[in-house]
Amino acid sequence: MYGRPKFLLFLLRVSMGWIFFYSGLSKILSGNWTAKAYLENAQTFSNLYAWFASPANIGWVDFVNQWGQLLIGAALILGVFVRSASFGGILLMILYYFPVLDFPAVGEHAFLVDEHVIYALVLMLLIRFKAGSFYSLRSPFG
Repeated sequence: MYGRPKFLLFLLRVSMGWIFFYSGLSKILSGNWTAKAYLENAQTFSNLYAWFASPANIGWVDFVNQWGQLLIGAALILGVFVRSASFGGILLMILYYFPVLDFPAVGEHAFLVDEHVIYALVLMLLIRFKAGSFYSLRSPFG
């Protein structure tokens, strides 16, 4: 891959990184953010998500959610551990997709495909094209 496609993948990687980084940071800085309501209102696999929302689990679920997003974002922005970060992001996107899926509707304004699916596909693209191998701390010059 030569020239501009590398730069476009770099921009895509950094943009996805910013989405994750900012989302995690805003949750951490809010001081009182929790995924409890989102999980309790799951439309699909409601028993699984109720288990995540239970008092025994919500603490670690919130921690993994907040810090996972922050670290995935940082890795994508810096271009380090991009493959691992992308797999983590894909897992989060799958986990975020099902609570709002009321087949075939996803949320109020989508039919089967919503932003979680698009983000997962972008992360798959970053893995496929080894987007961490250029314009990154690992390989700063291309």
